[in-house]
Amino acid sequence: MTKPALSVLDLAPVPQGSTPGDALRRSLDLARHVEDWGYRRFWLAEHHNMIGIASAATAVVIGYIAGGTQTIRVGSGGIMLPNHAPMLIAEQFGTLESLYHGRIDLGLGRAPGTDQRTLRALRRDPSSADAFPQDVLELQALLGPLRPGQTVQAVPGTDLNVPLWILGSSLFGAQLAAMLGLPFAFASHFAPEALMQALEIYRARFKPSAQLKHPYAMVGCNVVAAETDAEARRLFTSIQQSFTNLFRGTRGQLQPPIDDIETYWSPGEKAQAMGMLACSFVGSPATIERDLGRFVERTGADELMVASAIYDHPARLRSYELLAGIYETP
Repeated sequence: MTKPALSVLDLAPVPQGSTPGDALRRSLDLARHVEDWGYRRFWLAEHHNMIGIASAATAVVIGYIAGGTQTIRVGSGGIMLPNHAPMLIAEQFGTLESLYHGRIDLGLGRAPGTDQRTLRALRRDPSSADAFPQDVLELQALLGPLRPGQTVQAVPGTDLNVPLWILGSSLFGAQLAAMLGLPFAFASHFAPEALMQALEIYRARFKPSAQLKHPYAMVGCNVVAAETDAEARRLFTSIQQSFTNLFRGTRGQLQPPIDDIETYWSPGEKAQAMGMLACSFVGSPATIERDLGRFVERTGADELMVASAIYDHPARLRSYELLAGIYETP
C-alpha cells in the first residue's frame, strides 16, 4: 500500500504560561523542522476569541511561516469563508501567492470558527454560512483569469489560481468538493463521526475540474508519538484536558500533561472527549505504525493532516520527527 503524504495542521497553541508571540515563534520553528523532515504542507486555522490559539489572523501567520521557510507549502486549514468577503480573501491570498509563488494553499471552511457572540463582533450574520457555495465560486472566479467585461478584480489575485480546498466535518463539504472538482479535507481530528460516509460520497460523485482530474482526500488525525507508549499517553493528556474543557465551557491555554487523566474528567466527559478524539494515534513508533496503518488502509487517505497539540515544544518536535520516520512523504 502506498503511504500517504504527511502534512501539519498547527493551531499555534498557546501553552499555559506562554504568550501568543511565543506560540507563533514556536510554530515557525516547527515549520522549519517539518520542512526538513519531508512534510508536504503546513496549515494554520482560523479561530477567534480563544486564548489558547494564536492563529486568528490566519493570512498574516501564513505569511510569517512562508517567509521563514523555503519549500514547504503553507496554507489555511482553513479560512472560515462566511467570516469574510471573498474579495478580501482573494486579495490576501493573491498577495501571499505573489510573494511565495507556488507554495500557498487556500483551504475553506463553512463554520464560523467561533461562538455566536464573537460572530457578531466580527460583524457577520450567522446566516452568511448559507451562501458558502456561492462564495466559493466567487472566490474561485476572483483568483481565476480576468473575464471580458469584468470590472472588479483582486489585485493581486487575478489569474494566480491559488489552489482551493474544501474543508468539512459533514457530508455537505464532501458533496460540494465533489461537485466543484476540488480536493477535500475532512476534519476527523475532532469530528470523526461522518468520516467514512463523507469520503465515499466525495469519491463517488467527484467531477473533474481544471484544478483536479481525480479525487484527492486529506484526512485529519491527532498523533502523539514518543519513545514509549506510556510517555505518549501522558503527553496526550494535554489534548484530553482541552477537549474536556470544551464541554465545561472553560476554554483556556494548553495545559501541561498530568499523570492520571481519570482524575480530571467524569465518565460522561470522557465518553464525549474520546468520541471526538477517535481518530487519535498515541504511542511509540511501533504502536503508531500499527494503528495509523490500519486507519490509512480503512480510509484510503491520499494525505494525512496531522495535529499534535503537545504542551512541551521539544516533545512536539520529537513527535513529528518520529512520525516522519514511519510515514515518509512519497
